[in-house]
Amino acid sequence: MPTPASRFYVGGEWRYASDPQHSLDLCNPYGGSKVGTVALAGAADLDLAVRRAASGFERTRSLQSYERHEILSAVASELQVRKEELAALITAEVGKPRSASRLEVDRSITTFQYAAEEARRFGGEVVPLDLTRAGHDKFGIVRRFPRGIVLAISPFNFPLNLVAHKVAPAIASGNAVIVKPALQGCLTSLILAEIIASTGLPKEAFSVTPCRNELAETLVTDPRIAMLSFTGSPGVGWPLKAKAGRKKVVLELGGNAGVIVDRSADLALAVSRNLAGAFVFSGQVCIKVQRIYVHSDCFDEYCREFVKGTKALLCGDPQREDVFIGPVINAEAKERILAWIDEAKRLGATVLCGGGADGNIVEPTVLKDVPREAKVFSSEVFGPVVTLHKFDTIGEAAAGINDSEFGLQAGIFSNDYSNILFAYKHFDVGAVIVNDNPTFRVDNMPYGGIKSSGFGREGVRYAMDEMTEQKMLALGA
Repeated sequence: MPTPASRFYVGGEWRYASDPQHSLDLCNPYGGSKVGTVALAGAADLDLAVRRAASGFERTRSLQSYERHEILSAVASELQVRKEELAALITAEVGKPRSASRLEVDRSITTFQYAAEEARRFGGEVVPLDLTRAGHDKFGIVRRFPRGIVLAISPFNFPLNLVAHKVAPAIASGNAVIVKPALQGCLTSLILAEIIASTGLPKEAFSVTPCRNELAETLVTDPRIAMLSFTGSPGVGWPLKAKAGRKKVVLELGGNAGVIVDRSADLALAVSRNLAGAFVFSGQVCIKVQRIYVHSDCFDEYCREFVKGTKALLCGDPQREDVFIGPVINAEAKERILAWIDEAKRLGATVLCGGGADGNIVEPTVLKDVPREAKVFSSEVFGPVVTLHKFDTIGEAAAGINDSEFGLQAGIFSNDYSNILFAYKHFDVGAVIVNDNPTFRVDNMPYGGIKSSGFGREGVRYAMDEMTEQKMLALGA
C-alpha cells in the first residue's frame, strides 16, 4: 500500500498517480537525501477536485457557525498532537532549522484557533435606510456570504502556515478549498489533508492536489472557481491574475523590505532584531530584512556590531537545535544568490562578511556601498544577504525605503515620535513596524502590500472578508 506521502487528496478520496512517471522524489536541501515521493495530480484529478468542491460548497455554505468552529478547533488540536512530526517533516522538506519549524507549527495552530474564533463572530451590520423620505420605516441588514471554491496556491517557504492562512479562513467563512502546494513542501500539506479529513468538514469541500504548474493554470482559468489566493513570486502571480478572468484574486508577491535605524534608536536592540530579520530561514522570507538604513551618527558602530553578530551565527545541519543558518531550497537558488553578490561586488559594493557557500548553505552576507542598480538592492534576494546604507535625514531614509518596486512591510527603530509618525505617513508599504523588523507578523493582523507586492490582505479576519461577498437585505413597512 502506498504511503500517505505518495498519494494526494481529492474531495474525500486519497488518489494515486495513474502513471509512475507522474510522481516526484523530494530531496532534503541539506545533503540531498530522499525525503519521500509525491504523486502528481493529473488533469482528470483536477477536474474531479473542482466537481467535488462544487458539490461540497452546497454543504459548507450552510454550515452553522458552531459547526465551523468545531471543525477548525479540531484541526488546531490535532496539529498540536502532531507538532513534532510536522516540524521534523518541514525541516526535512525545505531545510528550515528545527526551532523555526516548530515555530511554524505553533503559528499554524494559532491560525486555525483564530479562524475558529472568527467563525463564531463573523457577522454583519444593520444599516439605517430612513435617511430620506423614500426610506421611511425601512432598515437594512448586510451579511457576508461565501464566494464558492477558493483555489489556494502556496509557496515552499512556509509549507504549513501559509497553507493555513488560506484554508482556515476559507473554512471559517463557508467556502470549499482546493490547495495547490509548492511541490517542495507538499508532503506537509498532505499531512494537513489527513487532519482535515478526520474532522466534520464535508469531504468533497477540500482537496490537496500537487501538480505541475502548467496544470495548475487550468484551475486558474476555470470559471467554476470563484477565487484565487496566491502567494509566490511577482513573475508568476501577475500573469496568473491576467488569466483569472472575473474571479476574485488576492496576491501576496514578496518584497525587498527596508528598515531604518535612526540615531534615537536602541542600537543593541536594532542589531539583535535585524540579525534575526535578515537571516531567519536563510533569508527565504518575503518580509526578511534586505536593506538597512542607519543614521550617519551611528553607522560605523552599527556596522561593527552587526558584522560581529553575523559572524557568530551558526551554519549547518538544520536538524540541529543550535543551528540558525541552514541551506537555501536548492542549488539553483544558491547559484543565483551568489551571482547577485558577485554582481554587486563588480558594481562597487564592499563585502563586510560572507559571500561564499558550502553545499546549499550560503554564508550570511553583509554588503555596503551597494548601488541601486545591483539586484541585491532592487530585487527580492530571497537569501541570507543584507545591504547597509547611511542616511542623514528621515526624509532621505524614507526615500530609500520607497526606492523599490515592492511595498510589503518596512520597519523603523526609533524613539523619536515624530520620525515614527513620518514613517507611517510616508512609507509606501502595507505595514510599518516600530522598533522591530519588517519581518514581524502576528497571524491575525492584516497582511499584504502594494505596488509589485500584490494586493488584498491575509490575516484570518481580513482573508475572510476577501473570501466573502456582501449582500444587502432591505426591510420595512
